Amino acid sequence: MSKLKIAVVKMTGCAGCQMEFLRMEEEFLGLLENVEISYFVMAKRENHEGPYDVAFVEGSVSTPRELNELRELRKRSTTLVAFGDCASSGCVPSILNWIPPAVSARVYENFPLIHSKKESFQRVTPLRDFVEVDVELRGCPPRKELILEVLKSLLIGRKPCLKKYSVCMECKMNENVCLLTSEKRPCMGPVTQAGCGAICPTVGRVCEGCYGPMSDANAPSLAKEFMELCGMSEDDVVQKFRKYAGLDSKFEREAG
Repeated sequence: MSKLKIAVVKMTGCAGCQMEFLRMEEEFLGLLENVEISYFVMAKRENHEGPYDVAFVEGSVSTPRELNELRELRKRSTTLVAFGDCASSGCVPSILNWIPPAVSARVYENFPLIHSKKESFQRVTPLRDFVEVDVELRGCPPRKELILEVLKSLLIGRKPCLKKYSVCMECKMNENVCLLTSEKRPCMGPVTQAGCGAICPTVGRVCEGCYGPMSDANAPSLAKEFMELCGMSEDDVVQKFRKYAGLDSKFEREAG
C-alpha cells in the first residue's frame, strides 16, 4: 500500500491544532510507516508543494493571500480537512466580525505598522465559505484520537466516524452531575458536539462549546434556559454563543 501524502497548513489561528498533531508522540513512528508528511512547516525543513492525498488546514481565512493559498490547496488535495474550530466555524478569532472598525482603531492607533492588517479583509471566515470541505474535524483543538481516526479511515478508504451527538452523552458516561439542571450554571453541553470526553464538566467547569454545534442542536431552547434558569442577560447569552461557533448557522440567531 502506498503511503498517504499529507500536508498540514496554517492560516489564521493559534497553531494549537498543529501542536495537537505533534502530540501524537507514541503513535508517530507507527504512523510514518503509512503516512508521508509532505508539507508541515512547523515540523520539518523541506516541504513539497503537492499534490497531496490529504490537506489538514488549520485556521480561518482572513486575508486575500490566505484565500489564494486555500484555493490552490483545494486544487492540489484529494481530501481537504477543516482542521479545528477556526477552520470549520471561525472560533474565537471570528469575534472580530462583530467588532466595529472604530473600536479596532482605538486599540491599534497606527494600522499601517501592523503587517497583517494591511492585507486583511477585517473579517474572519471559515473554509467552507470558499471551497468544498471534505471533513470537518472540530475542536479547539481536536483531540489526537480524532486526528488518528481521520487518518486511519482515509488509509482504508472509509468515511471518518466522528461523533455527532452532544457532550451530555459523554457527561452521562462519566457519571457527572449535570451542571445546568442541578447547579443552574450555563453549560453549552446540550448543544455541543461530543469528542472532547466532557473534559470540562468532569472537573466541575461548564462546557464552553469548543467543539461547535452537534447535528440537531436546539440552540433557541438552551438560550431560553440560560436566561430563565441561570439568570443570564440577553447580551451574556449572545456572547456565550459567539465565543466558538457564532458563524455556524445552528448558532447564528443566538449569536446575534
